[in-house]
Amino acid sequence: MEMNGKITELIAIGASITANCQPCLQIHVERAVKSGATREEVASAIEIGTRVRKGAAAKMETFSAQVRGTVPQIEMGAVMEGNGCQFLGP
Repeated sequence: MEMNGKITELIAIGASITANCQPCLQIHVERAVKSGATREEVASAIEIGTRVRKGAAAKMETFSAQVRGTVPQIEMGAVMEGNGCQFLGP
């Protein structure tokens, strides 16, 4: 099955949301509109992507809590800075 440009871009909008890629979202919204997508279609694609992302995040929270319970106690490293963000180091 071949999809037209509008459908492809609407799918890419949802994928951009799930990937948390702001530049991707901007590009694909612009392309979708140029391909004939309506405001409502773009909003629906964003909503679907948001629901998928939230569902995946909720499942990961549950799974990671289970994994955390099975990992032996480990020494956590110092907090290090990188690129303006803080993260736990080794």
